[in-house]
Amino acid sequence: MKQLLCKAYGPPESLMLEDGPAPALGKGEVRVRLHAAGVNFPDVLIIQGKYQFKPEMPFAPGGEAAGVVTEVGERVSGFAVGDRVIVMTGWGAFAEEIAVTPDRLAPLPPSMSFEEGAAFLMTYATSHHALKQRARLQKGETLLVLGAAGGVGLAAVELGKAMGARVIAGVSTDEKAELAKRHGADEAIVYSREGLRERLKALAPDGVDVVYDPVGGDYSEQALRSMAWKGRLLVVGFASGPIPSIPLNLALLKGCEIVGVFWGAFTVREPDLHRENVAELIRLYEEGKIKPLVSKTYPLAEGGQAIRDMMERRVTGKVVVTM
Repeated sequence: MKQLLCKAYGPPESLMLEDGPAPALGKGEVRVRLHAAGVNFPDVLIIQGKYQFKPEMPFAPGGEAAGVVTEVGERVSGFAVGDRVIVMTGWGAFAEEIAVTPDRLAPLPPSMSFEEGAAFLMTYATSHHALKQRARLQKGETLLVLGAAGGVGLAAVELGKAMGARVIAGVSTDEKAELAKRHGADEAIVYSREGLRERLKALAPDGVDVVYDPVGGDYSEQALRSMAWKGRLLVVGFASGPIPSIPLNLALLKGCEIVGVFWGAFTVREPDLHRENVAELIRLYEEGKIKPLVSKTYPLAEGGQAIRDMMERRVTGKVVVTM
């Protein structure tokens, strides 16, 4: 099979497309022929050795994919050859085949394409877990989504609306503002020409109840200063680069919470609740309340360029590598 390999930590351009043996199928595993793989911010970090997990070299990046089951190992139930599935891999999805345990699989709805399936779980499940379990978002509350035109941000906009919140989108351009509004945002703030803090004073005089922050950098403190009493700031990631140093007296004065969101660890520590979340997300998709935006696809050989485009923030919604 073909796979796009990281053989030494470095930039996306250092990834190498190679032919190699298909993965061995262990007992209790399922082999999946992959049709598409999602590109996510952890891919940027893992090939540079900056992620929480450091796979043994060489490895293929790619934390999620969609494909068809081609072989089922011993002691496996619940999946059969020919099933269309979403695969959560952690890494290894930039390849034509993968062998995984069944707990890493979810059914791919008949109405969902492979490209959408590869762009679905990591962003929507992260945002759903953040808003539902970590923020306890309530109908009628005000939600500020930073980086609202990116993968997790756009998912948070859609899910926030589905949960009955008023959604304010923070974005970097007018085009991204229009995109966020098309996906359900009630208002949008364009950082490049509007001060985030000043605009929030006008849009939410009493403050925002929940901040969804996958961006970090300077915007985190500004958002925290705009928090309502008993608000919740969700720490999702640091796409802007710098990890902010937050004055903790702000949390005291606002009576608010700064809440970490580590979806990957949640899926391992609370697998039953994770499965319930996935079932709810698939229902929302089938009801037309959420829909992944796949803005561009790349062939496997150009997977490095897909990661480069994400690094340089040229991506709206999700981009996908196809096999």
